[in-house]
This record gives sequence, C-alpha cells and structure tokens, in this order.
Amino acid sequence: MRKFIFTILTRLLKLFAPYLKTPFLTVDGILEVYDEYDNFVGIALIERKNPPLGYALPGGFVNYGEPPEEAILREVEEETGAKAHIVKLLGVYGDPKRDPRFHTVTCVYLLKTKDKLKASSDAKKVFVFKLSDIPYEKIVFDHSKIIRDYLKLKY
Repeated sequence: MRKFIFTILTRLLKLFAPYLKTPFLTVDGILEVYDEYDNFVGIALIERKNPPLGYALPGGFVNYGEPPEEAILREVEEETGAKAHIVKLLGVYGDPKRDPRFHTVTCVYLLKTKDKLKASSDAKKVFVFKLSDIPYEKIVFDHSKIIRDYLKLKY
C-alpha cells in the first residue's frame, strides 16, 4: 500500500511541478559510521525501494514547517534506524537535473553515528561502505558528486 501511495504522490508531483515554479526542498546525509571504539568504519548508503533504483545517501523531503536539520535526523533514522548527530552542513546542491523526477534542492549534512544500521522506510537495504569500496556506478541522483565533494573536504 505504501508503495502505491508513493507512486501516486510522485506522479502528482511530476504533473504539478512545472506549474509550481519552485523546486522541492530535500535533505541528504553523509552518515559516517563508527564502531564502539570510535574507529571510522565507513559511510552509509541505502538501496532504494522506489525508482530511481540504486544506491543513495539517506535523505528525503523536508516537511512543511520542518527545519532541514530536523528533517535530516528524521530521514536518517527512518531509513537506517540510526540516531545520528549533525557535525555540519556540507553544502547545498540544486542542479535542476539532479533528480530525474523533478527539480529538487538539497541541503547535505555530515552526520555521525555509532548505532547498528537497519533498513526501513523506503530503504530496501542499508550498507556501510569503506571509502575505497563505494560503488559509484550504482549510485543515483547526484550523490556520487556529493560523495566526491565530501572526500575532497575530508582529505
């Protein structure tokens, strides 16, 4: 039922997006995962249940009346089961072609967690990838660019 509703909402958004004349606001997170000894393990990517299919950073739409900082914490928890904390805002990405469905602008946050991850919401699975093992060719949206920008800042 949830997939059906999501499909209907996506179709409605596609239909009305050109008339709204404003992009949709989203949030995405580079979720750094650490073990119980504070050792960096990798970053989280979800495997999406809904089109476009592939790997993505955890994230989603900001609800009306919701600050982006609350939205990213909610989305990360919904998709990965992790309680995370925000380290900083990494950037804002707004290329009109970044999402094949419609124009979105995303606020990208760096977050940290020590929690065990478990997929839920619109995440089919959740994975923690070492930075050297990120499957760029399977990543959707502009998330490959976002991850590469993160790596430039980190190293």
